[in-house]
Amino acid sequence: MDAEAIRMRMAATVDVFHRDIASIRTGRANPGLIENIEVTVYNGQQKMTLNQLGTISIPEARQLVFQPWDISIIREIKNSLQGANLGFTIAIEGNIIRIKLPPLTSEQRQEYVRLLHQKAEEARVRVRDIRGEYRYELQDQKRRDELSEDEFHRQEDELQKITDEFVELVDKLAAEKEKEILGN
Repeated sequence: MDAEAIRMRMAATVDVFHRDIASIRTGRANPGLIENIEVTVYNGQQKMTLNQLGTISIPEARQLVFQPWDISIIREIKNSLQGANLGFTIAIEGNIIRIKLPPLTSEQRQEYVRLLHQKAEEARVRVRDIRGEYRYELQDQKRRDELSEDEFHRQEDELQKITDEFVELVDKLAAEKEKEILGN
């Protein structure tokens, strides 16, 4: 069993989860809310995400400013932001797009917490699926007498420890994000 390979796969899963929950809105502005919105640019020739088209800054707690590198596509960017239906107020001011976030209601906060819990559970399941794949390999090696009973149990215990470590990391990230969402 290659513990490093297992760790890398589980770390990649947690990284995807971390990036995914960045798009969940909290009471404060966060570039992750918009950076992966796709924009069709250059007469429909290409699709690009906002983080590929300019810079995102946070001048105030509930405001984002997007400054495109190519001002000629500012209308397409604004249209994509509006099409994303995020409930933000979007305005072009010269060479920038100002995005104002309305305050969250308690119902919205609870809905975002539910979404967060759903995404956390999906991440935990993916981590456990990785464990299952490697456990199956261990069982197969044991069946073919490539592993002794003791070695099988030792490696299985190590696999479980690694799994527990990454599930705990998912839980920690989810708890931090929940605090942000609820404004605690």
